[in-house]
Amino acid sequence: MRTTMRTTTRTRGGVVGGATGRGNGGAPLLLRRPVGGVASRVAASRQVAGSKVGGRVEVAERVVATRAASYDQEQFIAESKEMRLKHLEEQAMYALKISCENFDHAVFPNAMIAGDVVITHLLSRLGYLKDGKCKVMVVDTFHLFPETMGFLKEMEDFYDFKAEVFCAEGVPVGDKAAYDAKYGADLWKEDIEQYDKVCKVEPFQRGLKTLETNCMINGRTRWQGFERAWIDLFENAPIGGGLAKCNPLAYWTLEDCFDYIAKYRIPHHPLHAEGYPSIGDAKDTIPIPEDGSVTFKNFEFQGDKAQWLDYASERKGRFVGLTKKDGSAKTECGIHVEGAEKTFDRDLWEDGSSAVQALAQISDVESFVKSGPAVLAVYAPWCQFCQAMEEEYEKLAKELGIPVAKFRGDEQREFVQAELNTESFPTVNVVTADGKVVKYDSEARTVADFTEFVQSTVGATAKTA
Repeated sequence: MRTTMRTTTRTRGGVVGGATGRGNGGAPLLLRRPVGGVASRVAASRQVAGSKVGGRVEVAERVVATRAASYDQEQFIAESKEMRLKHLEEQAMYALKISCENFDHAVFPNAMIAGDVVITHLLSRLGYLKDGKCKVMVVDTFHLFPETMGFLKEMEDFYDFKAEVFCAEGVPVGDKAAYDAKYGADLWKEDIEQYDKVCKVEPFQRGLKTLETNCMINGRTRWQGFERAWIDLFENAPIGGGLAKCNPLAYWTLEDCFDYIAKYRIPHHPLHAEGYPSIGDAKDTIPIPEDGSVTFKNFEFQGDKAQWLDYASERKGRFVGLTKKDGSAKTECGIHVEGAEKTFDRDLWEDGSSAVQALAQISDVESFVKSGPAVLAVYAPWCQFCQAMEEEYEKLAKELGIPVAKFRGDEQREFVQAELNTESFPTVNVVTADGKVVKYDSEARTVADFTEFVQSTVGATAKTA
């Protein structure tokens, strides 16, 4: 009697069924159903041996043969990548829909690198650029490649939108001469962290605030590595009423981005054709490799693309030769690092809830200095060191027996530099009875340290509560 056993195997692609039997005197066979159009060209036979052990049937499978002649590896890879890209597109568009349909002020800071042009195209496909449900924001550092702002104009024309451009405070958009006159052409050489604050962080945060952002869309990916290795599709920034951050490409690789660009043949930065995998400031961005032998031209890679596409390699041509004050290599521009966005929509030592007195105008400062012993902090709300000092300075204001005040220095740089000993933020000054402004030079910013300096400067007038 011939017995046929129906088998069902669960695979990642779904359920695969088959029949086993001993017809023609052969071994039992499991025939796999075609999956995704690829497996139909891959014929496999499996030899199955069964034996009863303790009332169970143990089944061991082994692959007997694969018909190599019908197996097209390149096509299999291409189809697999297409399946992956289709899923990533759907996932990214779903995230963008959540952002733009559930938040009334979704903003996309666009740096025009590969991932950002993908997001721009996705937003256009969804109609969010034309209907204004998503605003595009660009930060001009005055040190970008000339091609970058030209490419922005190309994208604006192609997708029919107008970007909101922000730059260093107090400087007209596009006026490099005005920037040089106000901040100095060599600021980035003299103090890279201050340059980041002036040219990237402050205009970035001011842009978000101006556009009343409650959901920020950006192109960070896990594949970029380092500080970004564990990001998810959505994050929360604990500021004000809360800022949602959407990372629609969180699970994309750089290769996925270029595959998407090629699939839809969309506009992309012209410097990819000259060997740049990622594009930032011209002063510290180089091709990878430096001889420019790897490029992305006519929607295809030329050269050893692995030098661009390996994990955490996308930005290895960025921030070249730059180090932080602690000597560590620079990997983030300051916009996305932890704490960089903490206070873009609120001040430090907020009015109404703080014991720190707010001085709004230069005239307020001048009157304050004449009023006798006091403490005055010159700060910028976006400065991470000012943020770190917030709690201790608040305690000082509550415990010290003399007035403690704040003045926002990033909006009056020339004045605070000339009159309040300020070269960086924060700068804490003690005002003596005769109006002399004495700088507190220590990096130790605790209540005890502040109090000791105040008492040594103004005497017994300052007493802790």
